[in-house]
Amino acid sequence: MAMIKLVQCSTYVYTRHCHRALPFSTTRNQVSCASSCSTQKSRRAFSLSAFTLSFSALIFSNGPSSNAQVPQFTELPNSGGVKALDLRIGDGDTPLDGDVVAIHYYGRLAAKQGWRFDSTYDHKDETGEPIPFSFILGSGKVISGIESAVRSMKVGGLRRVIIPPSQGYQNTSQEPLPPNYFDRQRLFTTIFNPTRLANGEGATLGTVIFDIELVSLRHL
Repeated sequence: MAMIKLVQCSTYVYTRHCHRALPFSTTRNQVSCASSCSTQKSRRAFSLSAFTLSFSALIFSNGPSSNAQVPQFTELPNSGGVKALDLRIGDGDTPLDGDVVAIHYYGRLAAKQGWRFDSTYDHKDETGEPIPFSFILGSGKVISGIESAVRSMKVGGLRRVIIPPSQGYQNTSQEPLPPNYFDRQRLFTTIFNPTRLANGEGATLGTVIFDIELVSLRHL
């Protein structure tokens, strides 16, 4: 079992209507949206920690207090090592292979100080609403770690998952992919960096972290 160490680092809040990460300065009460967002009600808020993976320890922050409880990740059965932490338990149906599922996600690399490479909350329709990412569960369209995470969720649930390289991106065609070309290039040049892979840094480079919200499912 990987040893988890609590360290102090920046914490971020992501809200649907601000669509940007705001760092805490000294107190939580100082975090607010820009004036254009202040009159809008945020429907979802994620408290996101910056993750960094070293060879034997996953380091993340849950706040500056030394007495803070460290969230406990558990390994999902038959997932190939995917670890999950449920931030919210859904009250809807659980999907089955062959169902069309729609998810919102917030994807980061364990490397590069938890660099966020994509978020569906940045993908808007003509009305300005975020567009969920849809796929057929079990189709192999997305990386295995996401399928493993979604398979045991309920609609309405929110789960943070740490996906090891073996269950993450194996090639440049697996989804989800950032729509921005430069973000895709940065993602792949990090994960598939031949020099660093040869130096044995594959576990650090290939580990990805997703916050996944199961929005809906549809039986075919």
